[in-house]
Amino acid sequence: MFSPFTLPNGTELKNRLLMAPMTTCSGYFDGSVTHDLVEYYRARAGSIGAIVVECCFVDDLGLAFPGAIGIDHDEKIAGLAKIAEAIKAEGSKAILQIYHGGRMVEPTLIGGRTPVAPSALATPREGAVTPIALTTDEVDGMVAKFGEGVRRAIQAGFDGVEIHGANTYLIQQFYSPNSNQRDDQWGGSRDNRAKFPLAVLDITHQMVRQYADDSFIIGYRFSPEEREVPGIRFEDTLYLLEKLAVRGLDYLHFSMGSTLRPSIVETRDPTPLITHYLAMRSATLAQIPVMGVGGVVNAVDAEQAIEHGYDLVAVGRACIAYPDWAERIASGENLPLLIDSTQREAKHIPEPLWRFSLVEAIIRDMSMASAKFKVGTFIEKVQDEQNERVISVSLDTDRIADIELAAGPEDDVSFVTHFEAIRERILHANSPHVDAIAGATAQSEAVKKAVSKAMVKSSKARRVEEGMNPSVPQDYDVVVVGSGGAGLAAAIQAHDEGARVLIVEKMPTIGGNTIKASAGMNAAETRFQRVKGINDSKELFFAETLKGGKNKNNPALLHRFVENAPLAIEWLANRGIMLNDITTTGGMSIDRTHRPRDGSAVGGYLISGLVRNITKREIEVMLDTSVSEILTEHGTISGVRLLTDEHEELHIRTKSVIVATGGFSANSQMVVKYRPDLAGFVTTNHKGATGGGIALLEHIGAGTVDMGEIQIHPTVEQTTSYLISESIRGGGAILVNQQGNRFYNEMETRDKVSAAIIALPEHYAWIVFDENVRVKNKAADEYLAKGFVVSADSPCELAAKLEMDPHRFLATLERYNGFVEQQNDLDFGRKTGMRNPLKQGPFYAIRIAPGVHHTMGGVTINTDTAVLDKQQQVIPGAYAAGEVVGGIHGGNRIGGNAVADIIIFGTLAGHQAASWAKR
Repeated sequence: MFSPFTLPNGTELKNRLLMAPMTTCSGYFDGSVTHDLVEYYRARAGSIGAIVVECCFVDDLGLAFPGAIGIDHDEKIAGLAKIAEAIKAEGSKAILQIYHGGRMVEPTLIGGRTPVAPSALATPREGAVTPIALTTDEVDGMVAKFGEGVRRAIQAGFDGVEIHGANTYLIQQFYSPNSNQRDDQWGGSRDNRAKFPLAVLDITHQMVRQYADDSFIIGYRFSPEEREVPGIRFEDTLYLLEKLAVRGLDYLHFSMGSTLRPSIVETRDPTPLITHYLAMRSATLAQIPVMGVGGVVNAVDAEQAIEHGYDLVAVGRACIAYPDWAERIASGENLPLLIDSTQREAKHIPEPLWRFSLVEAIIRDMSMASAKFKVGTFIEKVQDEQNERVISVSLDTDRIADIELAAGPEDDVSFVTHFEAIRERILHANSPHVDAIAGATAQSEAVKKAVSKAMVKSSKARRVEEGMNPSVPQDYDVVVVGSGGAGLAAAIQAHDEGARVLIVEKMPTIGGNTIKASAGMNAAETRFQRVKGINDSKELFFAETLKGGKNKNNPALLHRFVENAPLAIEWLANRGIMLNDITTTGGMSIDRTHRPRDGSAVGGYLISGLVRNITKREIEVMLDTSVSEILTEHGTISGVRLLTDEHEELHIRTKSVIVATGGFSANSQMVVKYRPDLAGFVTTNHKGATGGGIALLEHIGAGTVDMGEIQIHPTVEQTTSYLISESIRGGGAILVNQQGNRFYNEMETRDKVSAAIIALPEHYAWIVFDENVRVKNKAADEYLAKGFVVSADSPCELAAKLEMDPHRFLATLERYNGFVEQQNDLDFGRKTGMRNPLKQGPFYAIRIAPGVHHTMGGVTINTDTAVLDKQQQVIPGAYAAGEVVGGIHGGNRIGGNAVADIIIFGTLAGHQAASWAKR
């Protein structure tokens, strides 16, 4: 089943396994594609040969499910293209199933209108509506709609279409004597009833000849029998399939609940229908591969289907339960058809599909199996920026049973709405560590914090109830201090190597400074670069990082950094965090900045994915808890002393500590101590970046390096201290002064661009971009939402709003656009990020100036992340990763290298700490 398979048109599938088309009910109200749906298919692509995407309606009267997706208008092409691109980017073929529900459509799904069908006969089910019979002209029009659907599928980038002639939908309705009782050329005899499916196949071939190439796949799905009298019998099906085969197909898809199902009409015959099919088909039909579906969960099921004569095997619910199903089967795993109830987000299952009955049937509540709570209800305060409310958290022995909001003196509709949304997420995940609700971050975090507190209190009460003393020190193999990207990556890696891990975070929320990261993650020689044809090398990456760091980088750490970067990209991908879109940043000569495919800021996406992995592993997290001291015995790490937000002191015994607390950009006194010239600068960092981890490690003897190397970022919105991502300039934006002129190479290193802005008379600049840059950088939408973007339909209108000379500004744009056309910046020598001329309105500008962004200095470590003392000797059991460490970035950090740093050295620290704990 894992051998390549060649279809009749010459297209090769990497193996004989396909993901079956399964309706997710996850489209928008108008049948367009959601982001969740794209990620659902992306997660399941890669190791499987092809994915047949769920049925797509060709007409707005044809949707048979709520949340169905459509291919009925050209406006749908862009959304469907995202699905095709996601599947193909992972290495699987993308096939789109097209259909019309006919009389199976509920009027409520089509705005109360009456469904259409071959004849005005209701489907034989209770409460079914009698459809309107299509006129002869309307039948011709319906064939044309299928053809337009095929064209759109081709233009969306799919590798093929599957014509859905099964499941009693419209195509089957035309062939069935039960549902088609017409007396024109489309009904009556079997030959006439076959005309509609044949016409659909004919127009499919016509569209493929016109818009696609010979590699485009055409499949046909059929239901072999109907129970109704009169109804389709197996001989009727073979008759139709023979006619379809003569016209040309690349595969036929049996639609049954089980690959080896016998007849539902001849109930006394136990012979599988596939056996009858093989015996009865002609030599012509035998040339068309046949695919089976139903009940395939493990390798033995697929092998059995192939042994009985199927050429291809479609896998259904097992692919929902296991996105990497084919890979698991290839490695010899035997899989139960179950889904852990905490795994919806980790498995990228859209919520409507999660609630679908066939999926609900395989969900099992395996959440927090190791946790032990005292059963009861705990009352906590929820305090955000504007409200103080009370919630009750009900806990069962191993789960969060419910979260209720107490009535307030005045009901805040917005608060209640957002509370219900975050409540739903927490209950679904059975964990407070979930994504905040967009637009209600402060409230979400307050609710999550309150639930966390209730859980801690309940756990402590349970221990007391069982006769344990909660003040007795608890034991962990590894304690991770800090919950940014480095800390989370370290905790996941240590856990995966068998360590019992505790994460301690002084802030009330997970994410640290990583959550504010915007550009991406640098790495060279990655598979994502190879897919895009980007020829990069680790040697070039090393040289450019060293040059950017003013040759002050620690060479040994930098070599480890560059060598491990592509491995870190794969480490994330293996945990469902795909950074497979690529751009560039200042100081890089080539595209190597990996970011989410949709161009969004990397930080939120990264933290969200890491938190899903933390929740999946049930790694314990203590928020609002600071480490007051790292304890040692005979010079070796022995524990940590903690202080909770309720002033409770705790002693934790541990064999190793990983400090990942970030830098000190938000500690203005510490910044000015090392760089007096930075007094008064704003910082892009979160308020927890105060250097506390450096002080903790210095207290046990750690040495430091490069403490005076503090980077300012050139593009910071000053009223909010919001960082404007380097990916905006990397996407094609320019910088202009108040006079409307460019003044420097926008893609130079951050220190040089910052110096050029500071040297301007006004000490600020404008970052200018157009609609083409915006749509390719989702982070720009955040800036628009924040309200600090100035926009206009034309350059002259934008110049007027910015109070600059419109003629000079227009001349600047025209001159720069000419450089883009020639790929030669005669003014400032810009070499990268010159992607497209800036000429597509609307046009945008953000006023920016430099701000303190990154502290390159920190504690000293070796290439295994072990903390070194002032004599360069290892402090046994102490490890550090991320911005708390010095030496990696030298005198200036290249944009995109910080995210690489935290994952590379975070995972390395997790590995080393777990290994030390085992000794």
